[in-house]
Amino acid sequence: MTKKNDGSTKASDFKNRLANESSTYLKQHAENPVDWYPWGEEALNKARNENRPILLSVGYSACHWCHVMAHESFEDEETAALMNKHFVNIKVDREERTDIDEIYMKAVQLMVGHGGWPMTVFLTPEGKPFFGGTYFPIEDRHGLPGFKKVLTNVFAAWENNNEEVLNSAGELSAHLKLLEKLRDDDAPRSEKVLGYDIIDGALEKLIRQFDKTFGGFGSAPKFPHTLSLEAAQRVIAHDGDGAFSAERQQQCRELVETTLNRMAYGGIHDQIGGGFARYSVDRQWLVPHFEKMLYDNALLVSVYVNGYLLYGRTYWQGVAEAVLKFVGRELTTEDGAFYSALDADSEGEEGKYYVFTPDEVIGVLGEADGIFFNRVMGVTNTGNFEHGKSILHLSQAPEEMAKRFKLGIDEYWEKIENLGGKLLAEREKRIHPGRDEKVLTSWNSLMISAFVDVYKCTTKVEYLDAAKKAANFILDNLREKTGAGRLLRVWGKNAQGEGQAKLLGYLDDYAYFISALIALAEVDADSKWLNIAGDLTDKMLEYFVDQREGGFFFTASDHEELVVRPRSHFDGSVPSGTSVALMALFKLAALTAKDTYEKQALAVLNLYAEHLSRMPDQFAGLLNALDFHLSTGPQVAFVLPANLSAVEEEEAKEMLFCLHRLYQPNRVLLVVREEAPGAKNAAGSTFEPLAKISPLAAERTAIDGKPTVYICKNFTCEKPITDLNDLKAALTLN
Repeated sequence: MTKKNDGSTKASDFKNRLANESSTYLKQHAENPVDWYPWGEEALNKARNENRPILLSVGYSACHWCHVMAHESFEDEETAALMNKHFVNIKVDREERTDIDEIYMKAVQLMVGHGGWPMTVFLTPEGKPFFGGTYFPIEDRHGLPGFKKVLTNVFAAWENNNEEVLNSAGELSAHLKLLEKLRDDDAPRSEKVLGYDIIDGALEKLIRQFDKTFGGFGSAPKFPHTLSLEAAQRVIAHDGDGAFSAERQQQCRELVETTLNRMAYGGIHDQIGGGFARYSVDRQWLVPHFEKMLYDNALLVSVYVNGYLLYGRTYWQGVAEAVLKFVGRELTTEDGAFYSALDADSEGEEGKYYVFTPDEVIGVLGEADGIFFNRVMGVTNTGNFEHGKSILHLSQAPEEMAKRFKLGIDEYWEKIENLGGKLLAEREKRIHPGRDEKVLTSWNSLMISAFVDVYKCTTKVEYLDAAKKAANFILDNLREKTGAGRLLRVWGKNAQGEGQAKLLGYLDDYAYFISALIALAEVDADSKWLNIAGDLTDKMLEYFVDQREGGFFFTASDHEELVVRPRSHFDGSVPSGTSVALMALFKLAALTAKDTYEKQALAVLNLYAEHLSRMPDQFAGLLNALDFHLSTGPQVAFVLPANLSAVEEEEAKEMLFCLHRLYQPNRVLLVVREEAPGAKNAAGSTFEPLAKISPLAAERTAIDGKPTVYICKNFTCEKPITDLNDLKAALTLN
C-alpha cells in the first residue's frame, strides 16, 4: 500500500483476493480497487479482530444489475476508498454459496420488503445483519439513496449508535431462526390426511392465477414456473381414474397448452439458437431478461417433453431438442459437463447479441426470404426493443402463418429451420455474451435428467451419451476421492487454468443428482446408477435430516456454523431440495423396497401438509411428490439378455421407446441386463447386481434370450412380454 502526494491512501493499492478464485463472478471483480475477500475465516477473523462491520455483496455472473453496480461503484476509486476504510468487504457468488445467499436474502426481505440481486447487506463482525438492500446507484437516483451516502450513514450508525445496531441485529437474527422452524414448539401436532383433495385445492388456486390469454401465471414480470406446470400435467395424466374432476382436468389442459405455446412463440425463447431466457419483463413473453440459465433450460425441457407425450405435438418435442442443441453448442465443457449461464449483456448492452433490424435479416437471407422471415418473426422498422431493434418471436401461431403463406405446416417449419440456421451462423460472428464457466453439481444434475427425458421420446443415443458423460464427470470430479465419498458443490478453473472442485454439497446437490441417477437407471442397464443413488441417499439422510423437528436442512450437519442453519422449504427458480429429495425417496422405496425411505419421505410430507394448498406456487414440487405417493403407478422391469446382436439391440431400443411413449409420471421403471457381476468402479470394487438390490429385477429373466418386459399394476403382475407388437397392444399404442 502506498501514499498519494497528499498523504492519503489510494483504494487501488489494497490487495484484492479474488484473482485465484474459480468463480467467474468473483474473478470479474478481481481488478476492482475494493479490498475484496471471498467468504471465509480470513475475512471473518479480520472483522472480529478489528471490530469492523462487514459489507457483504452477493450476486452472480449473468446478473445485469450486478454488472451495473460493479461499474458504477466497485470500479470507482472514491467509493472503494470508503468501503476499504470502514468495512471488511466480502464478495459472494450466490450460486456457489447458496446457503449464504438464502440466509441474507431473507434478512433483506424482512428489512426492506423485497429482494433481488445484487444484494448488499451490512453485518456485525459475528455475521448478524443490521442493514441491507439490493442495487444502490452511485448517487441518489430513482428514489434510491446513493451508495456512497449509504456507506457513510451505515458506518456512522455503527460508530455512534453501536448498541442500538447490535440489538437490532440480534433481533433480526432471532427472527431469521424462527423463519426456519417448521412448526411452533407449543402447537399441538396435527396430521392432515394426505389425499388428492390437497392437490385439487392447490390447483384451483393456481388456475385462478392463470393468464388465459398469454399463459403463465399472473402478470409482468413472468417466470416459467415449471413445477406448477408439471403439477397441472400430472392432473391431466390421471385421465379416467377418478382422482380429479373432468372440469379440473380440462382447466389444466388449457393451462398447459396455452402456456407452452405462448412461451415457445415468445421472445423469451431464442427462436434461432434454441434455449430460453430467465424471464419475461412483460405479460406476453415478448421482451426477456436475456440471461440464459442452465437450470431454467433443463426444467423447461422436461415440461415440453411431458407436453409432447400428453398431446403428441411434435413442435414441443422440437423446442426441447433445440434447447439441448443450444446447451451442446454453448454450455458444454470439453469433458461433457455443463457450464452455468450466459450473461444478458454483450458489448455493454443487454440483449444486443440477440436482436435484429429488417435490413440485417434481409442482408443475410436475401430479399424474398428476408421479407418472409421478418414477417414470421415480427422484425419491423420500428422494432420492439431498444434502438429500433427487434426481438425475434413468432408473430402469429404457426398454423395461421403457414396458411397465410400457402405452406403446409411441415414445409413451413422446414423453411423456418433453414433460414433460422443461416441467421444463427451470422449471429455467431457477433461478440458473444459472457459465460459463467463454473460447473454446479445441482444444475448439472437437472440437465442430465433433461437429456434423459429427450432420449426417452426420441431414442437418439447422443442424448443418452451426453447424460452419461455428464454424470460420470460428477462422479469423477465432484465427489470426494477419500473418506466418505461425499458430493462436492462446484468445479471450476482457477487463475492457472487448473480444474478444482470445492465446497461440500448442499441438499439440492444430493437430491438433484440422486434423481438424475434414477432417471439414468430407467434407460440404461448399468447397475452403478442405482447402486450410487442408494449410497448417496443414505448420506443425504445422515447429513441433512433434522433429527429433532423432522424435515431437511439445506446445509450438512458438519457445515460451518452460520447465523442460522437454513432449510430448503420453497420452490423458487429451482425446485426446493426438500421436494426433490422426497420424490427421490419415494421412487427409491419402490425400486429397492426399503421402507425406511418411504417412511422418511412421508414424515416430511406430513410436516408440510398444511402449507401445500395455501401456497401451491411455492410448494408445487411437494404437490408432485404427494401425487407420486398417492398413486399406484405401474412398476416395470425391462430385462435384457447378456448379449444382443445389432438387430436385437435396435428392437430392444424400440421396446424401451414404447414404454416411455406414455406420460406416466408415477411409473417406476428399471432396465436390467442379465449378467452376474455388476460394473466395476474406479476403486475396483464391484457394484451389486440389480437383482440383489431391487425386487423389480429379482428372479426376472430374459425369456428365451429375448428382451422381456414385466409390468405390474395394482399389486398384480401381468404376463411377461417379449414381442414388440404385444407390448404395443398392452400399452394401447397400436
